[in-house]
Amino acid sequence: MKVLGIGNAIVDVICKVNDDFLIKNNLTKGLMKLIFDETEFSNLLSNLKIEKTISGGSVANSIVGLSQLKNNVGFIGKISDDDFGAKYEEGLKKENVNFLYTKKKEILPTGTCLILITPDSERTMCTFLGIAGKISKNDLDVKAIKESELIFLEGYLWDKGEPKEAFEKAINLSNKTAMSLSDKFCVDRHKANFLNLVKNDLDLVFANEGEITSLIDAKNFDEVISFCKELKKHLIITRGEKGAISIYRNEVAEISAKKDLKIVDLTGAGDLFASGYLHGFINKFSQKECLVKATEMSSKIIQQIGARI
Repeated sequence: MKVLGIGNAIVDVICKVNDDFLIKNNLTKGLMKLIFDETEFSNLLSNLKIEKTISGGSVANSIVGLSQLKNNVGFIGKISDDDFGAKYEEGLKKENVNFLYTKKKEILPTGTCLILITPDSERTMCTFLGIAGKISKNDLDVKAIKESELIFLEGYLWDKGEPKEAFEKAINLSNKTAMSLSDKFCVDRHKANFLNLVKNDLDLVFANEGEITSLIDAKNFDEVISFCKELKKHLIITRGEKGAISIYRNEVAEISAKKDLKIVDLTGAGDLFASGYLHGFINKFSQKECLVKATEMSSKIIQQIGARI
């Protein structure tokens, strides 16, 4: 297998609602709310008509993108043996992704993200991680990790306890490891641990400018470039309208952002950028060619609704 992703298995549940529904449930339009109470989440869902379900999660989105580019890929994510778990597994298999986790009845349900679309096309999200965030080292497919050219992890999944142990086991067994820092909130919460991973354990790191700047407490982007060169690892940094940059040892490649795009939805932009770059990397493209493919994929996804091309 070329790439094996390990991440949060989240079912995206798309529903159409009116503004009154958001007001009634104290939801702020356009923002994501993390819900920790299963009853609160179930009550929300019980009043909705489901339009569509998609097998989501950051790394899963990237893995699907790699599959669509005709790469042999797999994914490990923790789901429960319930309706949404069945839908999750079915959704990945439809995308020709090897789903390498055997579901069983868990104490928590399959992770779910409600995507509430109002008449003005704005998306408001409510996420209940469920069993997704409880992945342990025993959930990993050791054979698949060892036989994959590269594994791809997400910062969203890292947490102390069992997820941390799963991370460490996967990295120790892997041939090469790539990781996305995922979110500035994740970086700030786990700064010392993430910095240690970047310096000592990872071969490729995906970050946006805010995440990497926060990670190393840089005062400007020149400090970021200096850090990356000294590290002698492979770092790929997206910079929004400024484009993206890839640094490997002393080689620096840059690409400008595409202009005049009709941006509809930014969901999945970073995930599909990673798909394009990893596609280039595993197929021996140059850094510049990897950036071109990454930008092509992210530009496509932001001109449509959702994180699937």
